[in-house]
Order: sequence, then C-alpha cells, then structure tokens
Amino acid sequence: MISMKFANILLETNPRSVAYPALYCRSDHPVIFNEAQGEWEMYGAGTFDFSTYFNSLSVRKLKQFTKAKSFTLHLELKGAACEVQQTMGDAFAHDPIEVEGVHRGLSASRQWQSVDMPLTITDDMVIVGFIIRTEGSVDIRNSYYELEIDGDLNDVELVLSTTTFKKEAFIERNIGLVKEQIVESADPIAKHFHMYVMDNGRTLDAEKLTSDRITVIPNDNVGGAGGFTRGMITAMEQDPKATNILLMDDDVAVSPESIKRTYNLLRILKEEHREDMVSGAMLNYEVGEDQWEDIGNMTPQGTFAGCKPGMRLTLFEDLIYNEMFTPTKWQRNNMYAAWWYCCIPISVIEKNGLPLPVFVRCDDAEYGIRCKTGFITMNSLCVWHMSFFERYNAAVERYQTTRNTMIAQATCGMAPDADFMKELHNNIRLELKKFGYANAELCLDAFEDFLKGPEFIKKPGQSEKSFMAANRNKEQLVDFETLQSRADQDPELAGFSIKNVDRQLIDGDKSRSLAERLEDLITDNNQRYIKKDGAGYAVIPLQGWLYPAGAIRGKHKLVVLDWYNRKGTIRTKDVQRYQKLKKRYMRDLKYYKANINRLRKEYAAARAELTSVEYWKNYLKMD
Repeated sequence: MISMKFANILLETNPRSVAYPALYCRSDHPVIFNEAQGEWEMYGAGTFDFSTYFNSLSVRKLKQFTKAKSFTLHLELKGAACEVQQTMGDAFAHDPIEVEGVHRGLSASRQWQSVDMPLTITDDMVIVGFIIRTEGSVDIRNSYYELEIDGDLNDVELVLSTTTFKKEAFIERNIGLVKEQIVESADPIAKHFHMYVMDNGRTLDAEKLTSDRITVIPNDNVGGAGGFTRGMITAMEQDPKATNILLMDDDVAVSPESIKRTYNLLRILKEEHREDMVSGAMLNYEVGEDQWEDIGNMTPQGTFAGCKPGMRLTLFEDLIYNEMFTPTKWQRNNMYAAWWYCCIPISVIEKNGLPLPVFVRCDDAEYGIRCKTGFITMNSLCVWHMSFFERYNAAVERYQTTRNTMIAQATCGMAPDADFMKELHNNIRLELKKFGYANAELCLDAFEDFLKGPEFIKKPGQSEKSFMAANRNKEQLVDFETLQSRADQDPELAGFSIKNVDRQLIDGDKSRSLAERLEDLITDNNQRYIKKDGAGYAVIPLQGWLYPAGAIRGKHKLVVLDWYNRKGTIRTKDVQRYQKLKKRYMRDLKYYKANINRLRKEYAAARAELTSVEYWKNYLKMD
C-alpha cells in the first residue's frame, strides 16, 4: 500500500482564525505563532483540542469515497511534558469522545520529538481528532494526517479558475496566498496545478501578477458564466490537459489548505467517484464560524436553497451533522454545487457541454443539476464569502434570476417540476404590494426577454447589455444624507429622521386582523378593486423577499433602507402605475400561454449549440 500526507494540521493567522480560533483549536490557553521560527506555541499548561472543523479528519467520508484503508497522526512537538489522546465523534456526539487505549505520552524535551500514532477507526466513527494535554508550553510544527491507500494514486492535474470584476483587493490577496503556499510549496500539488484569473474588468496588472503556474487573462465583461467557461476551455486545452477544474468566486477569502486537501482527495477517490463534483462550503465572511451552504438545491417553489440548515462550525455537534446529512429525494434530483468553490472533472464537462450564456445567476445551479453527478462535501473544504443578504441587488434577484431560471428549465430541463411561473407571480405581487414598481418592471423585463426565445440570448454581448440595462432600470438607492434631504422636503415624511431609526424599527412589523389580511390579499394593499391612496409612511428593509405586511398596510409612502450599506430610497404609492404593470403582466401571460410549447422546443433545440466549445470560443472571441 502507498502512504500519503492528506491533511496538514492547520493553524493560521488571519482575521477568521483570530476571531474564531475554535475552528482550528479549542483551548483553555492561547496558541501563539512564532513568526521568526515558523512554529506555533501552545502556551502554558492546559488542554488543546484539535477535534475541530479544520483539524479533525472526516473518516466516514474518506472510507466511503476514497481508497484510504488506515489513518495515522504525525506530530512534531517540543517543550514541556505532554500527552496526545485520540478523539472521535459518532452520530450522536456533542463533544469529542476519547478513544480508549490510543494515546501517547512525551517527556519534556528541548529537541523536537516526532509522534506517529496509528488511529483506531471503527464503523460508527464520523470524524476523528486529537487532544494535547500539556504540563507547560509546547511547540508544534510539521504535523499532519497520513493515509494508507489501497492501490495507485490517481493522476490529477488541477486547475483553479476564478473570474473577477473589479475586486482587486480580494483577488490579489488570493493570488499571493496561492503563489506562496501552493505554487512555491514542496507539496506534490505544486507540480500539478495552474491558476487562471479571468479579469472581466481588465483592471488587474496581468504582467505583474502572472507568474509560474498563475496566469491572469484580460477578458471582456462576460459575467461569471463567461469567465468560468473560458477557464473550462483553457483547462481542457492546456498541456498537460487538466483532469479537474476548481471554480472559485473572486470576492472570497480562501485557505490554501482547502485547495491542497481537494487535490489530495482527488488523488485517492475510488473509481466510481472520480466523476463526482467536490462542493466546498460557503462560510460567512462576517461571522466566520457560520456555514451558509455547502450543497444547494432548486426547491419546488423555484428558489435556490441550501440543502442543510445553517451550521455553527465551532460546535462539535454541528461538525457531525455536517458530515452525516442525507439529502431528501427531491434534493438529490435537483442538487447543485455553487461556484464559489466547486471542483468539476473535465470528463464531466466533455460529456455534458459547457454552461449557458446567462452572464450571472443560475449558471452554477443549472450546470450541477444538468450533469447529475454525485457530490462530495467535507469539513474543511470551504471559502469565506460575503453574504447575499448584505449585497442585495434587484438587477440580479429580479431580472437575472427570473430570466435565467426559465431559460435553464426550457433549454436543459433544469428542475422540471419547479414552478418558476409561480415564483414570478409571487415576486411581482410582492413588489407591487411594497410599491416597488421599478423592481416589478425588472421581473417583467426578464419574463419578456425569455419569451423572445434563444436567438435573443445567444447573441454575443447581449447578456452583458441586458444586465447593464437592468442595473440602470432598477430602483436606485442614495446615501443616508441624500435620503434625509429628500425626506425633509416631503411633507408626508414630516418627523422622519434617520438618526431615530434602528434595525429593530427596520425589521419590525405589525399584526393584522383576519379581515385586514383578506383585504390586503384581494386588493394588493388597496391597489386593486378597492383603491385607496393611503396615508403616512413606514420604514421597511430593502431585501425583496421580505414582506412586512402589517407595517406597509394603508401607507402612502415607504422609506426603504439598506442599513448594511447605509443607503435607501423613498417609494410612493401609485395606483395608476400599478394598473399599467398589471395590464402588461396579463398581456405577457397571454403570449406565454399561446407560445410556451414552441419556445420550449426552440430552447431545447438550441442546447447543443449554446453549450458547445465552438459557440463559446466565438462568444468569448478566443479565435
């Protein structure tokens, strides 16, 4: 059998590790980095628990998906006397459980001492880890989990592809980390790796940032779909040809160790899992211990959703849940891996074609559902990503999402039982009830662009043009100072002061009687059948999916706030505009019902062209 180092014991110095050290080590004493020596010091006598998100080992999944047969912990320690104890977690563990008989004691020493401790693995173990109990300060370095592999290692040429648009601070930092800790490392990945950065904004210094195994490519603004597709084509055509491509967003913080572990995982996958996608988790950039999603699905209602509930990854019980989770039948049939961190085998791309030219939104969901691969998730494979809640954009949520989900379903059969028409109807009504007429228009713009058929979307440059138009046409926000100035000039907003507003007020709502609820349902907030101008104002949050029904009831004006970005706008009830939009919607529905069968056939017939290398090379001007 072959031995390989699978995962380094990870300790880092970055804002996440400082704020949430229990992702790495739970301890009752500090763990301090000695920069001069490149070593870590477990300071003082205490208990240091490495049964954590980054430093436990996912043995159940490794046994399920890989050729690993046995597991060993290698540590290098010096300093005070200490004891190393193996831990484990089974399906019901809420704290690490010590494994009887698997421990090693070390006497005090000023010299480095190596510990190679075979780990006991049983069928009920989900993860394993270790605790170090010290009698004083102990230093640690060069420590890792080693695996014995049954058979040969898989040949892997890994490409990391990221698409960026004016996110220089994020992408330059990630390029630096990849260069220092992967390309210039002594790890096997260094000789079988290449990073491509598709610079859609053409704002990066390509010559300065390009180096051995890192290439920055100036690109037209073709969105995430176009940038990632160019990465796929480049990976397929490089020499040596890539075996797997890891797609990663630009506005993320990444631990290079996650990329190393992904490479090592690919090298030991069983034959029946070599065409599975590896789906990395999205951890919250602002609250670094919280996991938003590591695998997603298209719901029956036609919305994107994580398969799992939110996780707090500093809790041991959540580490277990994260590894044990079993998707429902619906989720398995409509599952995808988001492209903030998704590793796809090149053979899967060759079999299923390239993504659709939809610019941004739904490209990753459609592709994952289309390919119908297995999906592998694992603790420690992740990025930290800005949360969607705090960067709400109506051009994306109302135009791009509406149009692209319909195109994806008609072209490639994505989530055939999901009801995107119902989602459209609900979104339009929600915007109209909240006087968000501009955003309701975006929904109709998207619907009408879908009704134009595949000839519209296939034109090079059309996706960018449509998105830019949606950004111009969406409801425009202003800073708080400008908002206050406008409110001061409006008699209906007399008394409004942004200084008196807090999040409790923004997120608050009021109760309604049954009669009031029925009236609101029938009249769309008194804009249909019973038409009333309303009076006064309410303060509500920006996010389109929120519905503070009681707060907005009977109001004539709404002050809409994006508190996170300190922006907002003022909406005014306009029954005539409501009526025009309803008439437009009814007209569109009539056309839809008369033409949807033809449109579905046309979109399905265009699939082969839209997902072909030839089409995309022309689209991307690669020829």
